[in-house]
Amino acid sequence: CHVDLIKLLKQEGELFRLRKARQKMSELFPLTEGPDIWLEYAQYSIGGMGSPGGIDKVRSIFERAVTAVGLHMTKGQTVWEAYREFENAILSTLERIHTLFRRQLAVPLMDMEATYAEYEEWSEHGVPDTVIHQYKKALQQMEKCKSFEESLLVAEPPKLAEYQAYIDFELKEGDPARIQITFERTLAENCLVPDMWAKYTTYLDRQLKVRDLVLSTHERAVRNCPWTMGLWKSYLLALERHGADHQVVSDVFEKALNAGFIQATDYVEIWQAYLDYLRRRVDFKSSKELEELRGAFSRSLDYMKQDVEERFGESGDPSCIIMQIWARIEALHCKNMQKARELWDSIMTKGNAKYANMWLEYYNLERSYGDSVHCRKALHRAVQCTSDYPEHVCEVLLTFERVEGSLEDWDVAVQKTETRLNRINEQRAKVAEKEANLARQEEERAEQRRKAKSDKKAQKKVQKGTRFGEKRKAEQDDYQDEWNDDSEQAPKRNAPPGYKPAPPGTKKDQAAAAAAQRHNDDKPELRNDNSSVFISNLAYTLEEPETKLRTLFETCGPIKQIRPVFSNRGSFKGYCYVQFESPVSVAEALKLDRREVEGRPMFVSPCVDKNKNPDFKVFKYNTSMEKHKIFISGLPFSCTKEQLEEICKIHGTIKEVRLVTYRSGKPKGLAYVEFGDETQASQAVLKMDGMEVGDNKISVAISNPPRRNLMDKPGSSRTTTDMMPRQVFGSRGRGRTQLSLLPRSLHRQSGAVSKVENGTAAEQVPAAASVSVNAPSETKPLSNSDFAKMLLNK
Repeated sequence: CHVDLIKLLKQEGELFRLRKARQKMSELFPLTEGPDIWLEYAQYSIGGMGSPGGIDKVRSIFERAVTAVGLHMTKGQTVWEAYREFENAILSTLERIHTLFRRQLAVPLMDMEATYAEYEEWSEHGVPDTVIHQYKKALQQMEKCKSFEESLLVAEPPKLAEYQAYIDFELKEGDPARIQITFERTLAENCLVPDMWAKYTTYLDRQLKVRDLVLSTHERAVRNCPWTMGLWKSYLLALERHGADHQVVSDVFEKALNAGFIQATDYVEIWQAYLDYLRRRVDFKSSKELEELRGAFSRSLDYMKQDVEERFGESGDPSCIIMQIWARIEALHCKNMQKARELWDSIMTKGNAKYANMWLEYYNLERSYGDSVHCRKALHRAVQCTSDYPEHVCEVLLTFERVEGSLEDWDVAVQKTETRLNRINEQRAKVAEKEANLARQEEERAEQRRKAKSDKKAQKKVQKGTRFGEKRKAEQDDYQDEWNDDSEQAPKRNAPPGYKPAPPGTKKDQAAAAAAQRHNDDKPELRNDNSSVFISNLAYTLEEPETKLRTLFETCGPIKQIRPVFSNRGSFKGYCYVQFESPVSVAEALKLDRREVEGRPMFVSPCVDKNKNPDFKVFKYNTSMEKHKIFISGLPFSCTKEQLEEICKIHGTIKEVRLVTYRSGKPKGLAYVEFGDETQASQAVLKMDGMEVGDNKISVAISNPPRRNLMDKPGSSRTTTDMMPRQVFGSRGRGRTQLSLLPRSLHRQSGAVSKVENGTAAEQVPAAASVSVNAPSETKPLSNSDFAKMLLNK
């Protein structure tokens, strides 16, 4: 709306209102000082050169313009030419125009050859040697930069990667003016990129150190990207570094608090920066600055409690860093240990009393600025309260008493530490016993489930053999004992018609159970999960898995045992455990994850007892937006990881490329690409979405996985499966997809044809017909003679 208003006022020639509209817009939105704006401003100012001092004013504006954008390699020439035309129009002296030509020819600009030819034609006495020397030097510089300018011309906005390469080149060249103009050109098209502002301000802070330029750039940075805490923090430091008034620094800090940062820790950092500034200006002899510092510390704690916690649901400072700094200042500079102890009491009441490192911080403070009495009190409280590393604080207490305590103090310390450690050991033993009981109960339940499953299979097999034994051909493995090792036994022939298999508990079942028991009976006491890995997604047809896996993993370290997992019938189930002699080998083994074994990717993960760690997940399902990562779909199946990395690397630094595959290793046409930062990922989405890769048009978006439902977890019953049409079986136990001998005349629609949706209604109609005719609960199964009669009648 602001831009449209400015255009309309410009068309109508409302100069006063136009100036007012531009000022109003600049108050809300930082305007980039590009060549076009400078040229328009200079042309606008020419209209007032008839007023007293008008010519000098226009000339000063042109000087500011060539200083700001005269080095712009592609657009700076227009400003120089406008400056010369102005001097020609007012009939300036020839020396002034000579000077403008010489200044322009000393600057590397595109098409500077035409400017040189124009100067040769204009000059009556030829081009001086000094000008020729400067021109050739500028021409060489222009040739160096020409490739960067050409890449910018063909690139699409915002051209961040091309500008970054240009900046790196200029930084190596080391010309401050050219570095500055390159940064300004970059920010003209990327004014909302915080990292670029941070690089620019860091360069100005450390290299140029020009006060007005540094502070104005910092101000533009926070106006363009007010949500970035790092820019505000750098601004405060720059103000202090260049001696700004205290009121100015305080005003900038208040603006930072109202900028709307995106996380609670940002507010902690900006408060720390401001408190550091206040501490550095206190001489601790004048009460005025000291009271202001104490008031700021108190206000920061209230701000964290009232504003930050209510907005984010967390303090952002769980370790109370601000209070720790305050306590140290009180102890070191103010010699006020009473105040420091009060602050530490408050720190401990905020949930930090269970951590050993917090007590040791307080103990070190007392050792440095307090006395031995309070040191002893702190360590005694630490022994009673610490829950993460109680042995460590006990050892610190005993060491303290060895150095400074009496015999009575030593006895008290020993008694307290022994009592505390005994209580801790009892609690640990109870927890271990509880975990062991849970593990044993889970093992018993698993054994019961396996036994019930085995019994159910045996029962089904018996029922199937007795029901269909008279009609089907006997199978070889029903009558041959494949697990029998007795080589003297004569081979068995096929059973005669009418043979019924033996009930469960025969010699065959016993042999199969014994084989499965031999494979799965691992002594729990020999297992060590810390030195083991779990291997999965192996082919069921893998022959001699133990031998092949030993060859593959022996490079990682000495192997203690390999435990392949077999089914009750002795077939390999596709996963196993590899236990090493040392836990150090586990890290090397995990590097073999996704290694291809006989055409399938092998999954290698840490070996964790799920009974003891039910919430442990090797592959965590991320449910939050990953702003530094992009998701690509629609890739051709032939696209490799290297090809995709080659496509993406022009948009930023690639950290990881992951192609999504099925368990068999076949690609899904999906991929995740992780970039160095959020900005690069955003640019990649803009540039790559909709591009052609091979013959496919890909879709690219920021990675934002949907929130995973409990029903989506493997092994859970999905409600969606209940909505799908189920398999309907005929009277012979065959699926409805098999050939039906039912005449067409007997097919009947059970109801009106439902509306076709997603292609499911077409399958439901024959299913319903099949049910109405073949369902045993409704109609008696038809024999072959019945079918023959119906065909003859037809």
